[in-house]
Amino acid sequence: MKSPIHREITPLQENDCFLVFDRERSAFTFPIHFHPEYEINFISNAKGGRRVVGDHIAEIDELELVMVGPNLYHGWENFKNTQKYLHQITIQFPRDLFEGQLIKKNILKPIEELLKNSQRGILFSKKTTENLKDRFSNLSNKKGFDSYIEFQSLLYDLAISRDQKFLTNLSFQKNSDFFNSDKIEKIYNYVRDNYSRKIMLEDAANLLNMSIVSFSRLIKQRTSKSFVDFVNEIRLGYATRMLIETNKSVSEICYECGFNNISNFNRTFKKKQKCTPSEFRNNFIGVKNVL
Repeated sequence: MKSPIHREITPLQENDCFLVFDRERSAFTFPIHFHPEYEINFISNAKGGRRVVGDHIAEIDELELVMVGPNLYHGWENFKNTQKYLHQITIQFPRDLFEGQLIKKNILKPIEELLKNSQRGILFSKKTTENLKDRFSNLSNKKGFDSYIEFQSLLYDLAISRDQKFLTNLSFQKNSDFFNSDKIEKIYNYVRDNYSRKIMLEDAANLLNMSIVSFSRLIKQRTSKSFVDFVNEIRLGYATRMLIETNKSVSEICYECGFNNISNFNRTFKKKQKCTPSEFRNNFIGVKNVL
């Protein structure tokens, strides 16, 4: 690709629990970037701006609340936003803040799930964003232990909120471990290891010693997708990463990701990404170059 994605060095120090940046600005000015820390972004008054998280690109509304996990590409650009000022509150915190046995305790299970799911990027509902906007605004005014307690409380409320939406395709993140079912994780790993080849429903069912009917029901219950859609989303995760990170042709990427022909690849890609592979590549390059 013509320009590398920016690797941000955050101002978090070794002894920091988290940092809050509360600012009004006339425009989004930072290019697409990544960093090893978790990040939560609350944005208001930027309707018509555009969000990029992993391989997801979409226009944003008046209020925006998104969480991204470590090393997941993300950024916002002005796009159609014409407001004079936008308000952005960013919270960053290190991965080791929740390492160890404490996060495994029952009371913190929702936060553990939130951290895992953030590897795909999470868009929170309008209702959740509206309910929490004042608390995000007030967080930067709190000091010391009070700020830490409020930060933990915000995380928990985000974790238990309803109607969360994952933003990236399955497998876009290289080290995804967000499944809460050993059987589904086993199938995910099988598909990930074989995505470039033909994958038969019968072979996947046999891997779990299940009938095709029972296996298909399990996949639908656990992922809300058919097995074909489940496989295609994993393949699309690899395809979008190749479109972003390599100069391989669309045709090369199509076959390397296990799609049997260009027409099928374009149709499946457009259904999920709302654009063709070539348009996706061009859109992503355009956003990356916003400075």
